[in-house]
Amino acid sequence: MGLFKKIFEKATKSKNPDSKRFKWDMAKQICGHHVKYVTEEINGTHEVIGRSGALNIRDDELLVFASADVLMRCKVEEMQAWELLSKDGVVITAPDLEHGGIERTVIVHYVYYR
Repeated sequence: MGLFKKIFEKATKSKNPDSKRFKWDMAKQICGHHVKYVTEEINGTHEVIGRSGALNIRDDELLVFASADVLMRCKVEEMQAWELLSKDGVVITAPDLEHGGIERTVIVHYVYYR
């Protein structure tokens, strides 16, 4: 029974949002999505900081690319990410290596294809 349980657990996704496995599963799930726009809360309002881009993984880092620039670059194992309820985007909170390591939260909205 113990061997079967271990095999079955490896086939399913982790449900612990603080585990490395969950973070890598989430990064792989959102990687490759086309970005419609990216927002960030600045002075109490959500402002658009980039348009038209993509989410990519390079080595052990997740990159949010939009407006011909890297808006955010973070280590996958240090990020916290969760999808919007509509499944049309993702919220990412992590230390941003592209901007001096300050912790930022960005909301990435996907392009909707029919």
